[in-house]
Amino acid sequence: MKNDQLKYLEGTTTIGLICKDGVILVTDTRATMGNLVASKQARKIYKITDTIGITVAGGVADTQALVNILRAEAGYYHMREGVPMNVRAAARLVANVLHAYRLFPYIANLLVGGVDAKGQRLHFIDLDGSLTEETMVATGSGSPVAYGLLESEFKEGITTKEALPIAVKAIKAAMKRDIATGNELMVAVITNAGYKELSPEEIKKLA
Repeated sequence: MKNDQLKYLEGTTTIGLICKDGVILVTDTRATMGNLVASKQARKIYKITDTIGITVAGGVADTQALVNILRAEAGYYHMREGVPMNVRAAARLVANVLHAYRLFPYIANLLVGGVDAKGQRLHFIDLDGSLTEETMVATGSGSPVAYGLLESEFKEGITTKEALPIAVKAIKAAMKRDIATGNELMVAVITNAGYKELSPEEIKKLA
């Protein structure tokens, strides 16, 4: 099982950044099955609430199931409590699910980011349910390349407008060196104004 888990987790690159005014999530759109490019338009960023987004990497069925669980629970929470679920609670909920099934695991790495009353928040969740809070994080086989650029160019406290070209450049760099990262980009920006996915035209201007 361990080798199979590693096989599923080899591909893709996702990036999350905390900025002065919000959170940026960026991914590629390539899905692989070993050496085969299974899809060139795989969605790896999802809206959970108006102020929370998630990136996914791993088995397609597993990640889709986790997204559906989180969306449903966030909706129930809002109806029950009368206020939206906060970012930490959303991340902890997914982490608890992954930890509960760690012996027969969901094959998934997730980034949960957004804004709430405590400001901008970004969490990384591993397939065993471990949870860490981050300011800058990259996952997947292209992450070493992405980190090389992020470490040199990203600075804490910059705005989403300033950080977007850096995040896009980091994914582009991973695409050039990692065969499991490629095709197109998806970019989401989450601020107090809400969740927004950039259009292909807006992404091209950044690139």
